[in-house]
Formats: sequence, structure tokens, C-alpha cells
Amino acid sequence: MTEFSDFIPQARDFLIRLRADNSRDWFAAHQDEYDATIKAPAKRLLDEIAAPLAGITGAKVSKKLFRPQRDIRFSKDKTPYKDHCHMLWHAPAGSEVGYYFGIAPDYVRIGAGIMGFNGSALDQWRGLVDSATGAELAQLLDNLRAAGCDISKPDLKRVPAPYDKDHPRGDLLRRKSLTVWSDVAPDISDLPEALIQRFTRFALLGRLLSQAISG
Repeated sequence: MTEFSDFIPQARDFLIRLRADNSRDWFAAHQDEYDATIKAPAKRLLDEIAAPLAGITGAKVSKKLFRPQRDIRFSKDKTPYKDHCHMLWHAPAGSEVGYYFGIAPDYVRIGAGIMGFNGSALDQWRGLVDSATGAELAQLLDNLRAAGCDISKPDLKRVPAPYDKDHPRGDLLRRKSLTVWSDVAPDISDLPEALIQRFTRFALLGRLLSQAISG
């Protein structure tokens, strides 16, 4: 058992109750509980994983705990708080390559990838897919899928020009983002070890993505 043994069950209990009464009054009344059961252990976990992730990736790591408040300015959903807790490590720091951990009432997941290829990164991604490295990337994703990981779905319905519609890696060319995910048992006893194991599994994907958007 580790100091994080109670993190997931306590966080999920809080988030379930928040989902049932997603209001500013309820959150204000339970702010101390949020700080103790989610914010504090999440920050400790971010710190604990940063060093081993740097060793795994060979890159400097930055970290982030997403704030609980939702941006509701342009949303039809006016509930003020997120009913999940999401954490992020960027490796290399400053890049868009992310390693993720999320807790919600209906999932506990570890992931890695890029949420969106922005600007020139999209052209660089497509160039990588069309190169010999693209075949290595496709095989890696097949291996991760065979190991039980979920792969995000392509964003486009058609292969973009100028690539042939029958391109052997058309599935990858239709992507404007790429993430892989692995579910975690809510009662896992050693959460840091689970994160390190998954991030080790995802490290090659992270390196290929970093190459795709560099320069």
C-alpha cells in the first residue's frame, strides 16, 4: 500500500457527490474537502511522477493539475465545476506531447499523446505518417491496441490532399490529434507504479510524436 491508496476512492466519492449537486454553494461548502482529498494528493502525485517520467523519456518534464472550474462563457452547459480530476505531464516540457491521468465517477485512465496538432505541427505529423517512420508508428499503435489500450478515433472522414485516398496509413493521415489510453482499476494499491508502467509503455509513442512536431 502507498500514500496514494485512498486517492482514487476518495476523489471519486467527492466527484460523485459534486456531479449530484454541481453548484457553487455546494463546492464552497466542501472546498476544504476538495483541497484535502483531490488537490493536495494530486499535486504530490504530479511531483512524484515527474522525475521517473524524465528518466523514461530522457526529457525535462513540466506538470499541471487542471483547475476544477469550467469555462462556461460559450457553453450551453452552465454547471460551474468539472466532475473529474485531470493531471498532465508534458515531456519534453514546453511541447504538446502529454502524459495524462484522469479520475472521474465512471473512469480512471492513464494516457499519452497529443490532443491537437496545431499549425505547422499538423503538416509535420502528416509528413511523418507518409515516411518510413509512419510504418513503425502504425505497428506501435497496433501493438498498443493488442495490449488492451484504446486509441482515439480519426478526426476527418477522408484522407486529406495531397495524399492518396488509398494511402496504407490513411487512418493516421485522417487524424488531427492522437492519444492512447489504458484503464486502471479503481482499487489499485500502487498508483505511482501503475503510472510509471503505463508511461514506460507509451514512451516510444511520445518520442515519435515529439519528432513529428519538432523544428
